[in-house]
Amino acid sequence: MKLSVRGEYALRALIVLGLDYIEGDSVVRIHEISTRQNIPKRFLEQILNDLKSAGVLESKRGIAGGYRLKRAPENITLAEVIRHIEGPLAPVSCVSERFYEKCSCPNEDKCAIRSVMKEVRDAIVKILEDVTVAQMCERVKKLQGTQANPLDYII
Repeated sequence: MKLSVRGEYALRALIVLGLDYIEGDSVVRIHEISTRQNIPKRFLEQILNDLKSAGVLESKRGIAGGYRLKRAPENITLAEVIRHIEGPLAPVSCVSERFYEKCSCPNEDKCAIRSVMKEVRDAIVKILEDVTVAQMCERVKKLQGTQANPLDYII
């Protein structure tokens, strides 16, 4: 599994929305997420719509509109988000539980490469299913301190 720019942007947007959810704010505008995380606005719109279709976000239209988490950040795992944005978590398709595809090995059950890749998949899945958006937000606070706007990058 390789996290693409799209996957990284999705996680960064969820951190902004998770922090605002924790602070009790209602909705966050696309422009604010884009500015705070330095994500191109047009690309961000596509990602947020994709997360909305996954049931992770909801949107509010109008002048006071924007996006917010549909569920509490404690109930959204990184595995769920990455699977929706990127696809399988497995490094090769023959070890994927949800996106399995037969490989070219003569005998899958006795393939050493497949055996190792299964262990890699299990480690990735365990970590990503155990980490929630809420935990990512806590890491942000811990790593960046309690600044007024912890994700504000100025270049």
